[in-house]
Amino acid sequence: MPAIASFDRHVRLTFASGSHADFHWLWLRHQDPLERHPTTGERTLNPALLDLDVSPVSVRLEREALVVRWPGADLESRYALGWLEEHAYARDRVAPAPGASLADLEVPLRGGRLPEDFLARLDRDGALIGRGGGASPEATEALIAQVEGAGLSVIGTHFGRIEDLRTDNTTNQNTDQLGYTDAAIDLHTDQPFLPRPPRYQLLHAIRAAESGGESLLADGDRIARALATEDAEAYRVLTSTKLRFHRKQKAFERVEIRPLLSRREDGSHEVRSSYFTFAPFDFPFDELEGVYRALRRFESLARSPEFFRRFLLGPGDLVLYDNQRMLHGRAGFRGGRWVRGVYFDREEAR
Repeated sequence: MPAIASFDRHVRLTFASGSHADFHWLWLRHQDPLERHPTTGERTLNPALLDLDVSPVSVRLEREALVVRWPGADLESRYALGWLEEHAYARDRVAPAPGASLADLEVPLRGGRLPEDFLARLDRDGALIGRGGGASPEATEALIAQVEGAGLSVIGTHFGRIEDLRTDNTTNQNTDQLGYTDAAIDLHTDQPFLPRPPRYQLLHAIRAAESGGESLLADGDRIARALATEDAEAYRVLTSTKLRFHRKQKAFERVEIRPLLSRREDGSHEVRSSYFTFAPFDFPFDELEGVYRALRRFESLARSPEFFRRFLLGPGDLVLYDNQRMLHGRAGFRGGRWVRGVYFDREEAR
């Protein structure tokens, strides 16, 4: 039986034969049967004038047809399944796997401890979310001891050994940055202005906000893999164009010039993405718009349901993630939210 699955830029249509094909919304809009002259049957829509980010209001299967309603349209466009199967240009395409679900990432902190296989989980999923641990600075220290016992070392930064991410911070250096405010912080990776950003970060919740403060995660490696198969030009730009990451604070300044995506020998990607430390772009005139377009494409994928996760950390909960792979962020909040942050890396990489 035919079936459909909708994604941010395309739809996957499974035919009665069992084979499937992916169709961009943009391609379907271009082929809209309603955009033809009623007498001659000639196409009346110039594809050069289409919105590149077009997506439908609704889509469904009905009587051997894919039925799509486009924004602003009074009528629904009907695409015969036989015609789509005949003109399928991405038949049986293998799409990159989505990021792990929240259910897969969540683990209980029995006795306040991470699971023994937490490093294997980080290698597989990029992150884990621990539930039900202790909510005190002493509990943070116990977690640090467990992580160090697994062969990782604490990496101090210009903030100190442990960051107390709270609006009334009095314990850290260089607190003139967004993490110590109640503002929303969009998806990013940390410390991209260093030659080697710390590999892992632990965020341990001591006190929840009165409202807001949800945590955000997106799997940057899987986003990069998807970009390589869905938008080869954007992937080329982000793996070859060197961006200047510039952190300038009252008592600290660093600059590092690297691509947003760097491909490793094993095919995985190191991700450096920090919108608040981008220095002014100074690319050639004919390349500048292409850089913005590639960044927009990457960020669009990062917010798609396949890769984006949003969750709330209660007191004693934590998130531990690969900072060279996962994008993270938080919603704005109100009240005395307190989260402790610690960076780690493998001993040989210190």
